[in-house]
Amino acid sequence: MTFKQLEALFWIAQLGGFGPAAHKLNTSQSAVSKRVHELERLFDTELFDRSLRTARLTEKGEEMFVLAKKLLQQRDAAVEQFGKPEVIERRVRIGVTELTAMTWLPRLVGLIQQHYPKVTIEPDVDDSLSLRDKLLADELDLIIVPDAFADARIPGKAIGKVESAWMCKPGLVPSGGPVRLHELARYRMLVQGRSSGTGRVYDAWMKERGVEPANIIVVSNLVALTGLTVSGLGVSYLPRQCLEPLVAAGMLAVLDVAPALPPVPYVAMHKGEHRSALTASIVMLAQSCCDFTRIFQAEPDEAVP
Repeated sequence: MTFKQLEALFWIAQLGGFGPAAHKLNTSQSAVSKRVHELERLFDTELFDRSLRTARLTEKGEEMFVLAKKLLQQRDAAVEQFGKPEVIERRVRIGVTELTAMTWLPRLVGLIQQHYPKVTIEPDVDDSLSLRDKLLADELDLIIVPDAFADARIPGKAIGKVESAWMCKPGLVPSGGPVRLHELARYRMLVQGRSSGTGRVYDAWMKERGVEPANIIVVSNLVALTGLTVSGLGVSYLPRQCLEPLVAAGMLAVLDVAPALPPVPYVAMHKGEHRSALTASIVMLAQSCCDFTRIFQAEPDEAVP
């Protein structure tokens, strides 16, 4: 019995088919099928019910799945405990939101490559809700998203915070002093919607204050949201510091709104059963370089111990 055979069975059952398992393991579907057949010959028992179209485990297959999961976890723990960081070979699928990709993701990738040169990073940029669903489906290993999902299956570790502000095209909202939130709601609002972690946080925050704008446009893409705000289509909440160049250029105006928007906390999330030393290290690297203040930070400001 080999780890490759156990990996094949585990990921077929976990992902629901031979094709997805082959993709996960970076091999062909025929190779995955061969490994399963080898296991079945070894124990002289069928592990999958081949009378069905879907890949469903037999009763003995379920027993083997539990065993495979335990052995693979022990193997990974041993490799990370006794192996040197520079020789760990692993594919890590990291999901991030658009704002992270636009700001400090290049720094994080650089640090991971520096500390783990043989680890392959596969980034996925999507909205928070989609990233959460991919994590739960084992399509991602780690996600960095706004802290908008309370789920015991995917514990979160604080990474950083984003300072946001209400912005609009200069002159759209009169600048004669502070604007009350309920007064601002009379303008058309450009919001990120429920698929966005930030959208969820601010939607709940406004509802808690009895503010439900009647005229809204949902824009899921941050770049598009910024462009539409610059065009004067409405007011929107935008990351304050990284868009400071547009404010300085007179393309956007920061509004003085009371009460002010709260910062949005970001967390790193992974499935509880997939904890590992490598994942923990990547989370620490993320904490060390998280910086939403500038666009495309390619190089760390200082070395991380």
